Amino acid sequence: MTLLLVFVGYLALGVVAGTLAGLFGVGGGLIIVPALVFAFGLQDVPAAVTMHLAIGTSLATIVVTGTSSAWGHYRRGSIHRQWFLALLPGLLLGAVAGVFVADGLSAGSLGTLFGVFVLVMAARMALSRGPRPGSTAPGRAVMGVAGGVIGGVSALFGIGGGTLSVPWLTRCGAPLTQAVGTSAACGVPIALFGAATFVVLGWGNSLLPAGATGFVMWPALLGIVLASVPCARVGVWLAHRLPAKVLRLAFAALLASVGLTFIL
Repeated sequence: MTLLLVFVGYLALGVVAGTLAGLFGVGGGLIIVPALVFAFGLQDVPAAVTMHLAIGTSLATIVVTGTSSAWGHYRRGSIHRQWFLALLPGLLLGAVAGVFVADGLSAGSLGTLFGVFVLVMAARMALSRGPRPGSTAPGRAVMGVAGGVIGGVSALFGIGGGTLSVPWLTRCGAPLTQAVGTSAACGVPIALFGAATFVVLGWGNSLLPAGATGFVMWPALLGIVLASVPCARVGVWLAHRLPAKVLRLAFAALLASVGLTFIL
């Protein structure tokens, strides 16, 4: 493939990822990671590094898109500053630890784990299991541990963390708007430290293709970011015009097929 054709492919991936993220109300990582695995396969990237490269690149895209989202929530006053600061040490340590776990796994094992995680998310969405609201926030130590779990799992699978942090913050007593806003802020340090660690651990790997620095593929990052941000608005527009139940079940089916593909 020519460089131009490859970059056009990344732009197309960004269009799909952004539209689906806006349409179904989820972070792009669940869509970007499997799409990148497919795209890298078409470019004959060695299978031994494909999964790690996809996750690292996904986290790098979330640094950009997540910062934009977090800034918007900050301007609207929907970030709980104290809870964010309480979670932050755990988020950072967990993100780095999650990448080290990913680096210690083979591409096959990491892909299988990702598939299981996606299947769990699909089941949760199909059953419409929303977060259970609470009224009392735990102490700072418990918040730190929760941040570690959220950061570790998110960095391991290349996601922004909203699938874990929104339910947790809701149980701590945050209104849904504030839970989403604080979750958006939490996703930025997870993605930043996770992507940076993937760069360091993948540095000098002889199997990586041209255009990659460690486990981050820069052409893919640029193409996805350029296309996904405006297309997310298109997805949101569509979401307000289609039945919510149909959307939820359709996305659950999509996630289930992705998860089974990775497992099998």
